[in-house]
Amino acid sequence: MKYMTHSGAARARGMTLIELLVAVTIGLIVTLAVTSVVSIGEAHKRTTTSTNDMGQSGAFGAYVLDRVLRSAGSSFTQAWNLGAFGCKLSAARPVGAAATTILPRGAAFPAPFAGVLGGSGELYLAPLLIAQGQSSSGSDVLVVMGGNAAAGDVPRPVRSGIPGTNNLRLDNTVGLGHNDIVLVTQEGTTDCLIEQVNVTDATAFNTAGNETLPIGGTYFTSSGPTTSLATLAASGSAYVTTLGNAGANNIQFQLIGVGDNRTLFSYDLMRMAGTGADAGGDAQALQALADGVVELHALYGLDTNNDGKVDSWTAPTGSYAIATAMTTPDTIRKIVAVRVGLVMRSALSEKDVVSPTSLSMFGDLGTALRRTVNLSEPEQHFRYRVIETTIPLRNMLLLPTS
Repeated sequence: MKYMTHSGAARARGMTLIELLVAVTIGLIVTLAVTSVVSIGEAHKRTTTSTNDMGQSGAFGAYVLDRVLRSAGSSFTQAWNLGAFGCKLSAARPVGAAATTILPRGAAFPAPFAGVLGGSGELYLAPLLIAQGQSSSGSDVLVVMGGNAAAGDVPRPVRSGIPGTNNLRLDNTVGLGHNDIVLVTQEGTTDCLIEQVNVTDATAFNTAGNETLPIGGTYFTSSGPTTSLATLAASGSAYVTTLGNAGANNIQFQLIGVGDNRTLFSYDLMRMAGTGADAGGDAQALQALADGVVELHALYGLDTNNDGKVDSWTAPTGSYAIATAMTTPDTIRKIVAVRVGLVMRSALSEKDVVSPTSLSMFGDLGTALRRTVNLSEPEQHFRYRVIETTIPLRNMLLLPTS
């Protein structure tokens, strides 16, 4: 009987060098393929996330603007001839330890609004004003004014002042209360004064037939640049209109524009939150609304024949430039809508160029009204979205034409 034997070399047989190299090569190819798929997927994920963030920020910014602008002009007046529209706003409040005139402002507004009105700080009452190209980014600035008073839109004649006090004598004080912010105006007078109701004797104030409106508190100013409260009260033709309440913080006198880091900011002209030192007060009055906003531009919608409809659109230039429009009630009353455009930019810089060399706004209007945003080559590596919205100024539409 014979037995088969195996050599030690046969028993130790394994992978050859060629087989090992082939296996390593296949492994590397698979690894590279998986890595490429993961890398491309992650890039798409970052792009999608960045684009979604841009869209959400733009939608929120448009919502904020819509809410603010639809309320523009609320609590002003029910007539055009009571001296409110186009009057120079005068307001004071303590900033730090001393009372400070906050309107007209003695210095430029804080960034990004330092260029508004050339830094003069003089503002005249109007529901909406557009300061073209006057933000630090070169975008337009929206100036929005309105209130939310319980007895708003009801001007009350001032019968007289009360000698020796800052109090005003009205027909009655029904609907007015402590800390209410009121506007004192007179037709034909440049200044209008923002004052605060300061009730120290609630029992006497709430007595039926009370005709005395006590003025004082945080927001008190005895005189504007050219007209005093006493002079307005003694004229017999002044009016008091309630704007809101200091405690409720429901007065919106604000600037809205684009600043650093592609951020949409608002600035509270009444400095409701502005306490402490001057700079600290400004810092508290300045608030970020939305990020990713590159530019903001706006147009006026005009009703030129008093039919309650927008007849034409115009840029805020010429007779509709802010410095001219805000001092002219006949111009203000024609503005019944606003068209606002926002240019949004994603936060992610792409490897390749993904955007065109320019973006267009208000493309359905005439050439003179269109706005073009040019993009440099580095900026074209970001994704952009243009958001446009048309907002009616409902309080202007509700005002009688005469």
